[in-house]
Amino acid sequence: MLKYFVVNTPKRIDKLLAEEFPDYSRHYFQELIDSGLVICNGKRVKKKEVPAIGDQIQIHFSSPPEITLTAEDIPLEILYEDETIILVNKPVGMVVHPAPGHYQGTFVNALLHHCPSLPSQDVRPGIVHRLDKETSGVLLAAKTSAAHQKLTEAFSSRAIEKEYLAITVGTPPAEFVDAPIGRHPKKRKEMTVLTEGRHALTHFEVLESRGGFSLVKAKPVTGRTHQIRVHLKSLKTPILGDFLYGSEKLSRKMGVDRALLHAYRLTFSHPFSGKKMVVTAPFPQDFEKWTSFFSKNLD
Repeated sequence: MLKYFVVNTPKRIDKLLAEEFPDYSRHYFQELIDSGLVICNGKRVKKKEVPAIGDQIQIHFSSPPEITLTAEDIPLEILYEDETIILVNKPVGMVVHPAPGHYQGTFVNALLHHCPSLPSQDVRPGIVHRLDKETSGVLLAAKTSAAHQKLTEAFSSRAIEKEYLAITVGTPPAEFVDAPIGRHPKKRKEMTVLTEGRHALTHFEVLESRGGFSLVKAKPVTGRTHQIRVHLKSLKTPILGDFLYGSEKLSRKMGVDRALLHAYRLTFSHPFSGKKMVVTAPFPQDFEKWTSFFSKNLD
């Protein structure tokens, strides 16, 4: 597959391509560049090269290798497990399932090692929802096909309550945002509020504000890509550490290098027993540091 585009922002070429084509990782484009498959004004480029505005870029997309799922002995912090479901505290930096640029070290690779009998008909065995790479917290997976079907239906019918905690810059001025979300028309790596986007609703509760920052509980009713991050940006109170939707300069000044968003709690009915399940994930160290900045006692 061959694609072209004209540079409108001077930026390192591998980063520029990853932003222009968000379905592919920066690592994937680095491999294309090393293979001579990225051409700028008729010449091969280097990974650190910064094209000028108006330069013509030509990309020869190679077919991604067929993904072969392998079990990997990666430790999991298990919050709850029985014969049909498992809930873990996903660490910051772990990708949920294999994708171009991330073929190993994912939650799926770890899950296959932990659950050898897990159905693996596709590249997402057991996965019923996902968290962004930078987001920590409760992740639920199915260990059987029947559990997968029931949990997928529960998420689709919004029968599973998701609670997140975020550290925001400023104090959100609204208790909810009901605004459709879609792909940004110019910044392809970003989502944004769009009239023609998909319905998205998030409830917010400010638990405490101090020193220009707030500890905020977010309860997304729908499940759109980057929903909480986009809705908080729309309120002009982005998540601290969110380089995509907030201020990278401020975040680095505060010593934060990832979006401080934590999937705190899942509440749902067990797919087979019907028992009410309330599962909470402990904070990672960087998030714990910020929650201790506030005096609020989290339940």
